[in-house]
Amino acid sequence: MSIVGNLLQIRSTLPTRVTLIAVSKTKPNELILEAYAAGQKDFGENYVQELVDKHEQLPKDIRWHFIGHLQSNKVKNIAPFVYLIHGVDSFKLLKEINKEAKKNNRIINCLLQLFIANEETKFGLSFEEADAILNSDELKQLTNVSIMGFMAMASNTDNESQIRSEFRSVKTFAAKYPQLSVLSYGMSSDRNIAIEEGSTMIRVGSSIFGERNYTK
Repeated sequence: MSIVGNLLQIRSTLPTRVTLIAVSKTKPNELILEAYAAGQKDFGENYVQELVDKHEQLPKDIRWHFIGHLQSNKVKNIAPFVYLIHGVDSFKLLKEINKEAKKNNRIINCLLQLFIANEETKFGLSFEEADAILNSDELKQLTNVSIMGFMAMASNTDNESQIRSEFRSVKTFAAKYPQLSVLSYGMSSDRNIAIEEGSTMIRVGSSIFGERNYTK
């Protein structure tokens, strides 16, 4: 099926509350433009320099989501334009985003990344650490960031009950903060479970563009 066909098929299955992020990392601009021409405006990137290059070359009404692990020293490169930073996993990073947002006279939307997987390789805050950030007096001083909700990645497993339980833990935690309405979890392989467990934003790459043919 074509990129457009894949997009339309996925969109047809989504509840209205769910935003589809087309994960375009490592994909050439011409494929992104195919998706864009079909009405896709939200794209996700993992690598800062690749995101900067694509932002410069592609239509300016694209909403760029940074979905990778963001290093503090690279925030300045995407601060002028990024639409949403998904993977905020420390208060230090949040302060750096606030600093760079202020320089650019912007308020940058962010999600706190929660660690829910049974894997050491994934990043994220514990529920206790997220609580501490959200209830801290220091957060009130960060006037150029807006925490919109939470992001998480489930374990890389075929055990659907485990994946469901991990996603459900985010939904349960987020219920304490009803003003934070964005729940970003679910990818190509587990998006249906994620949606059933309350996700409002799914990050889909291979089901739209096909498998990546190289890595960075």
